[in-house]
Amino acid sequence: MNDFVYRDGVLFCEELRVQDIAEKVGTPFYLYSRNTLVRHFQVVDQAFSETPHIVCFSVKANSNVAILRLLANEGAGADVVSAGELFRALKAGIDPKKIVFAGLGKTAGEIEYALRQGILMFNVESSQELMLINHVAQNLDTQAPIALRVNPDVDPKTHPYIATGLKQSKFGLPMKEAMAEYEVAQKLPGLNPVGVHQHIGSQILESGPFEDSVQKISNLAKSLKLLGMDIRYINIGGGFGIQYTDEKAPAPDHYALALAPLLADSDCTIVMEVGRMISGNAGILVTKVLYNKQGEEKRFVVVDAAMNDLIRPSLYKAVHQISPVVREDGAGEVKVDVVGPVCESADFLAQDYGMPEVKPGDLLAVFTAGAYGFSMSSNYNSRPRVPEILVSGRKAYVIRYRETLEDLVRGEAIPQDL
Repeated sequence: MNDFVYRDGVLFCEELRVQDIAEKVGTPFYLYSRNTLVRHFQVVDQAFSETPHIVCFSVKANSNVAILRLLANEGAGADVVSAGELFRALKAGIDPKKIVFAGLGKTAGEIEYALRQGILMFNVESSQELMLINHVAQNLDTQAPIALRVNPDVDPKTHPYIATGLKQSKFGLPMKEAMAEYEVAQKLPGLNPVGVHQHIGSQILESGPFEDSVQKISNLAKSLKLLGMDIRYINIGGGFGIQYTDEKAPAPDHYALALAPLLADSDCTIVMEVGRMISGNAGILVTKVLYNKQGEEKRFVVVDAAMNDLIRPSLYKAVHQISPVVREDGAGEVKVDVVGPVCESADFLAQDYGMPEVKPGDLLAVFTAGAYGFSMSSNYNSRPRVPEILVSGRKAYVIRYRETLEDLVRGEAIPQDL
């Protein structure tokens, strides 16, 4: 459920008309609902209320500091994969003891920064990374709390680009090697093994893959405790799927009912890395129609948003619902490609998509754009990145300003001899 609703054919975000916001800030722009973000976090949090847990919002899904502050106020932690994301989480006021640092390419500088901030733990991806964390921690005369990311070789039944738990994946350590690596970690003076971790993929629409993988890492945690390790956390990852168009996405309590019994006797705090389920349907991308163009075989709607603003359709063939911000009675439906101005054939927001006829100047809403929307945007074709707006009831706040042309060259320098 979200707070983007049509009233008499006009799209509202909470209590504001989207077209009125567009008149003030211009297009394209990202638009988020505060109420939806808070409710989605609370629904996830409450679903697991019978189990000690920490909901760590995946900063990669939406890294705006205002969004992170909003979630921090609700008690969220953070799942970060870079020093930049860690900086954002701390800037937003997220408790370092609720921050997990994931990612398979951590640098020594990032590890030191995270240790100095006192984060909850590192999710370790390889034996060489294990050694580097130990080295950095010893230099700081401290111990690094760690969890090894175990690859359970479970098929998440999702897009191959976002499947991360198969044995051919670059992520994690093979299950058969995990015990040996933990025994190594136990002996290293700079490490303190406190958890186990998995993440099998994203946009997963059934609980079966989670049940299989959680059972495996729960058993691993029990075995590690028998070896005398102080395993206090089981990080089940994230990847819970949501509805983009007509998918049937399970509610958070469905996952909780399936997974909680598998973890009931673990005597561990459960960590979840949830992003899309919280922010995905809490945001839209608003764009304006520039032209209608009839090709030899296809009809195109050219808009002012492009693949640099929302890359998911180009990268994953993801399908987002797209609708006019103002629906006109009697508008006939046509099949079109919704495309942007970027000079790439892959620059599309939708292909062969059935939607009402639109004309230049009309506004379109691209739904379910609150996760992996702005956070994956770029300046390709030297296009300034768009603003982000947060609505709370009858108020709209600019939480990121539209970039200017000067912003595009900020940080660049021309040598004096050129």
